[in-house]
Amino acid sequence: MIQIFNGPPEGLQRAPHELRMLAAGHRVAVREVAFTGVHHKEGLMMAFLGGLALTDHFGRNWDALFDVLTDPGQFPRDLALVLCDYPYFRRKHARLAADLETVLLDAQARAAETGRRLWLLVQESDAHPDARL
Repeated sequence: MIQIFNGPPEGLQRAPHELRMLAAGHRVAVREVAFTGVHHKEGLMMAFLGGLALTDHFGRNWDALFDVLTDPGQFPRDLALVLCDYPYFRRKHARLAADLETVLLDAQARAAETGRRLWLLVQESDAHPDARL
């Protein structure tokens, strides 16, 4: 099995088992964003606000999310963003998920341009076994 943190981030990837232990071994910070109960953009932004431990000054829009994810002062150089229950959310809210993925992938590319690494890891949920990446 290839260890996910041995290579560069490549789009949305399946979160490995023992994620936190693997991340710690590679000095990768981990933040989780839970999509359970998210049905609209405001709820999505609130999920990121909580998951990333942002302040209430977070603009709660796509540009603000991009800025936070690409700000070198906001997170360590290597960050794994774990998208919990994302496959189910993506299936139920395809348009909103597409907009989000554009922002996340753009942020991942910008991070790479500045010598940082942003993994976008999708974690399956036992609550939604039919939801797959």
